[in-house]
Amino acid sequence: MEATEIVTPTFKDGSRTVARTVDQAASGAHETIDRISDAARPMVDRIASGAHQAVDKIAGVAGQAAETLGVRGEQLKNAQAQAMEQARIYVRDSPLAALGIALAAGYLLSRLLSSR
Repeated sequence: MEATEIVTPTFKDGSRTVARTVDQAASGAHETIDRISDAARPMVDRIASGAHQAVDKIAGVAGQAAETLGVRGEQLKNAQAQAMEQARIYVRDSPLAALGIALAAGYLLSRLLSSR
């Protein structure tokens, strides 16, 4: 029994030493992680700020492009309506000339399309 009593305190002392070493290593690792995290935080903040600015610029440019396309689309729609109205007026005022132009255009289109 004495051997068991001697081994048990030695084992306990060894496990305490191992536990203390593990605790010290864990504490050191936590401190290192905290230092790295604190050092990286300004860089991460700068990167995030830059990304936000880039997204804002892209959104602004996209918004301007969409607005420009909307304006151009409206201008094209108005031009189409004006051209249609002018064609109606021309056909109403000169029906024979309009018919001749339509026949000539149809003939030219049929020649162009049939040769291919």
